[in-house]
Amino acid sequence: MARPPKCRRVNFMPGVTYFKPAGIPLRVLDEIHLTVEEVESIRLKDLEGLDQEQCAKKMNISRATFQRILESARKKLAEALLNGKAIRIEGGNFEMAPLHFTCPTGHEWEMPFDVAMKTERQICPVCNVPVVVPMQPAASGWGRGRWGRRCGGRNSRI
Repeated sequence: MARPPKCRRVNFMPGVTYFKPAGIPLRVLDEIHLTVEEVESIRLKDLEGLDQEQCAKKMNISRATFQRILESARKKLAEALLNGKAIRIEGGNFEMAPLHFTCPTGHEWEMPFDVAMKTERQICPVCNVPVVVPMQPAASGWGRGRWGRRCGGRNSRI
């Protein structure tokens, strides 16, 4: 029996999850499915320009696993672009990275993603200042449901 795949850490949830060629009705389009971690691999390598070792470390996976994910994502993108297919982003086996915050007095801390999303207002744990600034943009989604498998959870897709 194979061991379960290790959760991939994701720092960004795309706001737009469906792309289609212009002028082609949806009913005649084939779809290519990209997982959230495949999108994250493209973002880290191609958009941020990190080397593979840095990307793998950010995603909490080995360099070889990162290479396989990136190769799969690029192949799917090429197929969609060259063959006129729609791209749907959903699913995968990932966890959201903790969110980092700072307050006006300079204190920094991190909070698990799902805890931060459930908290209405962030307060500095050191000085209790109610105005804090996220150090990275907050992403939508919870890392489960239509987005995919939450580490330790079940894989459910729409």
